[in-house]
Order: sequence, then C-alpha cells, then structure tokens
Amino acid sequence: MTSFSDRAWAATSELRAAIDQLPFLSELGAGTLARAAFRHYLEQDALYLAGYARALALLAARAPDAGAAAFWATSAHGCAVVEGQLHTDLLAEDLLGTSAGPASASPTCLGYVSYLVATAATAPYAVGAAAVLPCFWVYADVGARLARQAATAPGHPYRRWVDAYAEPGFQEATRRARALTDAAAATAPQDEPAMQQAFTTAVRYEHAFWQAAWDREQWGVLRPRPAAPSTMEG
Repeated sequence: MTSFSDRAWAATSELRAAIDQLPFLSELGAGTLARAAFRHYLEQDALYLAGYARALALLAARAPDAGAAAFWATSAHGCAVVEGQLHTDLLAEDLLGTSAGPASASPTCLGYVSYLVATAATAPYAVGAAAVLPCFWVYADVGARLARQAATAPGHPYRRWVDAYAEPGFQEATRRARALTDAAAATAPQDEPAMQQAFTTAVRYEHAFWQAAWDREQWGVLRPRPAAPSTMEG
C-alpha cells in the first residue's frame, strides 16, 4: 500500500512538471539567470521564510508527540536562522548589486505565507503537516537536479544557493518531514481529502512563487474607473 506522501506526489505530477519547465529554474540551473531576477527572488524568499518558520512553529505546538514537536521546532529555527542567514549573505554580495529599498511581500509571497500560517494554526494537525511538506520536498527535488546541472558549469554564480538545498542534511530533513506527515495521515484517515488539497495548494504556490520571481511581481496601483458619460439631456 502506498503512503500518503507517495499518493500526493503522484497526484501533483503535472504541476511538478510545470515547475521543472519554469524559465526561472532553467536559467538558475545554467547560471544564466539575470541578477535582478535572483535578487528579487531572494528578497521575497527571505520574507517567505520568516512566515514559513511561524507555520512550522505552530505545527510544533500542535504535534502529537515530543519527537514530531522537536523536528518541526528545529525546522522553524533552521528557516529563521540558517536559511535566513544564507539569504542575507547572498544579498550582501557584490554579484547582485544593491537593493532599491526595503522589500515588501509580493501578492504571491503574502498569499502563500498567509495560507500556510492559517492552515497550520486552524486546520487539523495532519492537514497542516501536508501543507508545509511541499516546501521541503519540492526544494529537495529541485535542488538535487539543479546541483547536478550546476556542477557542469564552471564559475556558476548561484552555486552556493543550489548546494544548500541539495546537501544531505536538507535531504534528510525532507525524508523526516515526509515520514511525520505519513504518520499523521495513518492516524487520521478521515483527513486525507483535506490533506491532499492542502498539499496540492502548496505545490501550486511553489510554482507561482518562482514564476513571480521571474516576473519580478509587485503590487499594482489601483486607479479609479472613470465615470461613464452622462446620457441625460439638460
């Protein structure tokens, strides 16, 4: 019998294929991605990670046992401190130039973070675990593939970022997140439809997040619609 994570992974195969084909990731792997696009991505991802850490901390507080609580709490710390420092270091490098000013969350970033925090806080524990799992798993999958691609490109400018998600520690954390989510699914089979929906929604946001970085998404300016001309005769 397949596990929940195996079923969820198979159910999102088309979405994940679309992620693999994103020009942002293709150019990132080749090392040809525009510096401004990578800076935009890092600025948004730093904001995202702060929110993702909150979602993981909420999940830790609701975990069914000490082992699960410790893993989610440790992962929250890793997001806030380890990955956060990586982004800070990369953004400070001369390679990416200087920022135009303090970054604010894009519509996609804000939507993804809000979804994860709300789900971790209010949905059943198993559903919250399913919602946070794609950020582990999709990054582990993409990171491993991009690392192989980057290894063939001498002087790859983004190698440090790529290697961070391909390294064994992150891959092992992903396997642990899968195992905990599968354990939650096994004890709450009634929650599987909501878990599948949460997992799929998060994969959709993963796709949208990288596409938003490629587009350098920002908030639009809403302008009042001009009044319709009057047809009344004076």
